Amino acid sequence: MTRASNSPPLLVVEDLKTHFFTRRGVTKAVDGVSFTLLAGETLALVGESGCGKSVTCLSLVRLVPEPAGRIVGGRVLFEGQDLLQKSSAEMRRIRGKRIAMVLQDPMTSLNPALTIGTQVGEVVRLHQGLRGDSLRQRVLEALRRLRISAAETRLSHYPHQFSGGMRQRVSSAIALSCAPRLLIADEPTTSLDVTIQAQYLDLLREVQASAGVAVILVTHDFGIVAAIADRVAVMYAGRIVEMGSTAQIFDRPSHPYTRALLRCLPAAERGRQPLVEIGGQPPDLARLPDGCPFVPRCPDRLPICETKFPPLVAIAAGHDAHCWAALPATESAAPLVGGSGGGAAVAPPQSH
Repeated sequence: MTRASNSPPLLVVEDLKTHFFTRRGVTKAVDGVSFTLLAGETLALVGESGCGKSVTCLSLVRLVPEPAGRIVGGRVLFEGQDLLQKSSAEMRRIRGKRIAMVLQDPMTSLNPALTIGTQVGEVVRLHQGLRGDSLRQRVLEALRRLRISAAETRLSHYPHQFSGGMRQRVSSAIALSCAPRLLIADEPTTSLDVTIQAQYLDLLREVQASAGVAVILVTHDFGIVAAIADRVAVMYAGRIVEMGSTAQIFDRPSHPYTRALLRCLPAAERGRQPLVEIGGQPPDLARLPDGCPFVPRCPDRLPICETKFPPLVAIAAGHDAHCWAALPATESAAPLVGGSGGGAAVAPPQSH
């Protein structure tokens, strides 16, 4: 989908910070995340488990588990209004109507004791005030839009009577029933086999193209990223460490972590060779170092990486990374171990 570059962003996230306060200390699950999203655009959030992807999404809709979790800083501007300044009642009117979310396991997000018709209809009834035949027709329309066959019969069925792929379609029908401007999909294809996954993604693309909805897609699967995303944000230790268009991330990955993730992908040309793994473990978010948190696992680390978090370096237009090794050689010290920095750099911009 072609988007006008001069159109205002639908969503602007500025320096978002979400921390969890526990007996072990303060866990910085989201530690200064910034990005923008245009109407109709798809942004993929990728990274290992525990890097902050899901908590970022929950923070956007103010569903961080309390009392341990707390949004401690930043702004989330949706359609020009800061969601972090909204009351709980105002957020309830926005969630489901203007911003919708699809969770990765529909068997836990759908109520096993309620029929599908009741669950889809609840959102429409609450946000659009429909009743009776009008409500029923809207529910049928939502189910048919997601290609759920025999929709009239399915209204009285329960979640356990659906396959995994059909349950995920029902979850999407609920999310899209009120025509939201933004859809947050948290690993929606994790429990689906490859064939059903491809069908679901094709359907999501069709719905997005027809409705113009923007999508934030959380995934571990770079195949899905290549198929559906316009831009990619790579997260590590609660931060976005690299962001760019899908083509830029695949063709010129500039952060060592991004390159490591891409090397982990299976490839036909490797034959029977073992898959490459990223050595070490992600850092403890309650005890983050002063420098770059990827240092212990990084093949391109520099002396400065141990003590200072790297600045945001512009690799190309719309493509930047937090990495000392991406700076020109005159601005950084010699590497401790072998490896290249991953491309030329220019003066770092202020935000993503």
